[in-house]
Amino acid sequence: MARHTLRRRLLAPAAVAAAMTLVMATPANAAVVWNGDADNGMTFREFLCDEGNYVYTPDWGDGRGKRWGFVGKAGTTRCESYGVMVGGSEYNFTSGKAYWFGWEQMTLTDGWGVSFQWKSNGTGEQHDQNYPVIMMILEGYLRVWYVSPGEQWNQVGAVPWTAETWHKIELGINAQSSTAGSFQVYLDGNLFVDVANARTWDLVGNKPRWGVYDTNVLETDEVNWINDLKMGTTRADVD
Repeated sequence: MARHTLRRRLLAPAAVAAAMTLVMATPANAAVVWNGDADNGMTFREFLCDEGNYVYTPDWGDGRGKRWGFVGKAGTTRCESYGVMVGGSEYNFTSGKAYWFGWEQMTLTDGWGVSFQWKSNGTGEQHDQNYPVIMMILEGYLRVWYVSPGEQWNQVGAVPWTAETWHKIELGINAQSSTAGSFQVYLDGNLFVDVANARTWDLVGNKPRWGVYDTNVLETDEVNWINDLKMGTTRADVD
């Protein structure tokens, strides 16, 4: 696999606040709901990519098969997935349920921008959080924010991130339109985010998005590779 050394200019995080605690409620009788691995073909509804950006599915012969590669060119804003497909139709996320997502992730560098969003549906006044849960690879760390109503940013976790190395991320979200929501994040099997008393479901709902975002702050290109994507209702489904 060809690699390129990149120089980049980073923006500082928006705001930082103390972490909160969580007890995540998940059903006991669960199964994998969605297998989004690239070997299964197009498992997303669509890709949202600026002109010049693209998604590709390389197989490097390392036993992982195909993986998603989201390429964001320098000076652009995004290249990311939108919606997940189950049984030929877009999956309908709803409030009052627990969702677990698991995936392997590798990035070309260790400091560029947004890699995951629990993105709010609608635009403008149709939402007031925009992305209740958001992850960034920033300044050598995987950083996680809880964005509360009024789009108030609260950093709730940060762990060192090594570029050009595969990492396993597991995210559990108890989707609630009140402050009874919660979420957890594991990196390489270790819990580092545990948030309770949070609203995790915006006015007209949310969807997960993976990819690269905010590459407009970079001087060169960025790549985010995602492998073995799964969604279920318990951590065991995606572990």
